[in-house]
Amino acid sequence: MSGRDSPGAVGRSLARREGPVGGRLDGRGMHTNRHIQLGDATRRRLSVALVAVALGGGLMVRSSSPAQAAGTSTTYAYTWPVKPFDRPHPVRGNFGDPRTIFAGPPTERTLLSGPGTFQFHDGVDISAPDGTAVYPVATGTVVSVTDQWVGVDSGNGRRFEYWHIARSVSVGQHVEADVTVLGHILRDCGHVHLTELDGNVPVNPLAPGHLGPYTDATVPVATSVGFRASITGHDLMPELLRGRLEIVAAVHDMPAVPVPSIWHDLPVTPALVEWRIQRPSGVKPVVPERVAYDVRNRLPSPGAFWSVYARGTHQNMSVFGKHYSYMQPGVYLFRLAPGGFDTRSLKDGVYELVVTAVDIRGNRSSYTQRFSVHNRAGVVGT
Repeated sequence: MSGRDSPGAVGRSLARREGPVGGRLDGRGMHTNRHIQLGDATRRRLSVALVAVALGGGLMVRSSSPAQAAGTSTTYAYTWPVKPFDRPHPVRGNFGDPRTIFAGPPTERTLLSGPGTFQFHDGVDISAPDGTAVYPVATGTVVSVTDQWVGVDSGNGRRFEYWHIARSVSVGQHVEADVTVLGHILRDCGHVHLTELDGNVPVNPLAPGHLGPYTDATVPVATSVGFRASITGHDLMPELLRGRLEIVAAVHDMPAVPVPSIWHDLPVTPALVEWRIQRPSGVKPVVPERVAYDVRNRLPSPGAFWSVYARGTHQNMSVFGKHYSYMQPGVYLFRLAPGGFDTRSLKDGVYELVVTAVDIRGNRSSYTQRFSVHNRAGVVGT
């Protein structure tokens, strides 16, 4: 997604009623959504049916392990932009989360092939009540202001952006960390979006040595794996696979600190997704560990969105034309081998695909999907 989300992307009536959903900053897309507050009558008129993509069956085994010290990081460069500064706050949107605004109605066709605006979330969404004062996480000089965000240059190529706030500062003003009020969270937003830039490139604020204090004892999980003949195709039976296939894994994490109100229990994405193929004995990988997704430091290329995520992916409370999926959870489907994995590189037989999900503090779990390869001529179904 590039630039501000156009009213046409969310429906002109919705845009008029609720205002803009995204924005542009220095040529980059704004990667966050404000909560769209709907009246009771509007909620009754809207259907909140979740469009989901089911992923395949087979033998599934999961193992998990928390990182040492429950994901604790004792060193950090800056504290939180809202009080109390020295205590972790709920993060309802992770770095790299998909941001999806579909131009069509909430149908399978829209989900799997419809146009829209799609991008990686370039910061973190820190939950806090409307009207909460927002402070700079690092001392610096205000370099940008609008009616929704403030940019602060903290020197040495580092800059921070604070979105969804009514600003209280002006360009050129010197601001002190934890002292100067940059502004207050706007009505119906319920969070401040924080972007950290290193040389104008977004970096993960939750990475060790950045925002703190931050602890995470949650464990991200892969919940299913699907094999498809094409990226928008239906799942194939893992009992008989052949040729080149797309492999899709459903993976999610939960916020380290529970998020209040309507965002409670809505998922986020992990920081790392890896996979390998092994024989059922598990002694030696047949296909060594490969990385499908890694935002522990930086984001993938903006143009790689649908190479990283598979069709069927959508964000929490996603927009489908004029339909707002109020309180509906997101679905995060990752393409493990964009362009397809050639099963002919394996001998016919039984294998296990192991998907490992890791969060920014190293908590991890693995999910195993057993499958059979039959490329040899004469096999039933050929």
